[in-house]
Amino acid sequence: MWLQLRMALLIGLMLAIFYGIIAGIGYLLGIRGYTFYLYLLGFATLFVLIQYMSGPRLVEITMRVRYVSEREYPELHRMVEELANRAGIPKPRIGISEIKIPNAFAFGRSRRDARVCVTRGILELLDEEELKAVLGHEISHIKHRDVAVITMLSVIPMICYMLYISFFWSGMFSRDRREAGISMVVGLTALIMYFITSLLVMYGSRIREYYADLGSVELGNHPSKLATALYKLVYGSARSDTHTLRQIAGMKAFFLNDVSQAKKEIMELREIDLDMSGTIDEDELRMLKEKKVKLSLEDKILELLSSHPNMLKRVKHLASLV
Repeated sequence: MWLQLRMALLIGLMLAIFYGIIAGIGYLLGIRGYTFYLYLLGFATLFVLIQYMSGPRLVEITMRVRYVSEREYPELHRMVEELANRAGIPKPRIGISEIKIPNAFAFGRSRRDARVCVTRGILELLDEEELKAVLGHEISHIKHRDVAVITMLSVIPMICYMLYISFFWSGMFSRDRREAGISMVVGLTALIMYFITSLLVMYGSRIREYYADLGSVELGNHPSKLATALYKLVYGSARSDTHTLRQIAGMKAFFLNDVSQAKKEIMELREIDLDMSGTIDEDELRMLKEKKVKLSLEDKILELLSSHPNMLKRVKHLASLV
């Protein structure tokens, strides 16, 4: 309930900010009619529609996705179908991504158009229960319509940035000093709001990750299995070379973990793995449940700039579900 409330408040805040920006620009430019606002509303709608229609194809190309049949991967199909039935959604299309980093992701325009993909590396890294916990996380993203929500929110900072480009640089080359001053003020304000709304979108993405973790547990997966899967995925990401990490930098928000932070996170997770077994079992989660997680200033800043929660906090959240 608290996660849902935070997300609802965030969406309300983002829409209020967007309305404030548009109303402020209209006031500064002396616009009194509705034409300007209808134009911007239409532009925002068109932008969302373009992202909505082209997004899945872009993900398929970037992630090198190949859809697989039940005959090729019967166990993978069985697990996804079972979890989809429990979640009350249609069975998504299933794909294999040829990128080297072990991970999984979900995308699509709607629940009926949803796709769940795993990289080949994750199939070799996780056991069946751990993989099922990961798939439960991705199915939960689909159930909660997370892709649509984040896509809608991400349009606002994009529009702010385009307003900055349009107003600031037109003001720079304007011969009318008064008009130039107003345009540059509007442009700089839009740039500031771009940074603020981008941080809010990343905050929303972190909320959805917590919510998807909870959803996986609600679908019958044990918190320790998802915690162990995250531990192994962080380890797998930490072993990846810099070139591979750069190749998927623009798509890392789709993954279960922030792969760019893996080398730092693996050190923190090893402190939870008390018996050094390479897993995080139920007893270790119970011990973490009683501890208070304190983040350094550096960790707080890194989390603020990430689409994923700090991994230690995330495993702590899973510990609360034991």
